[in-house]
Amino acid sequence: MATMTLTRSRHNKVIAGVCAGLAERVGWKPKTMRILFVVSCLLPGPQFLLYILLWIVMPQRDY
Repeated sequence: MATMTLTRSRHNKVIAGVCAGLAERVGWKPKTMRILFVVSCLLPGPQFLLYILLWIVMPQRDY
């Protein structure tokens, strides 16, 4: 069984590929993850800071 690592998408990105990488990891469409992220930004919390942290920490996919 292959283990999928969490990486940023190179081809399906809008800003940094974080939402697309997360969507691929959980088996969702990237558009769904982006909508969920935008809606979650309307709620109080550190969502935007978490996005920037993931942008820094997540490696970009090689292929």
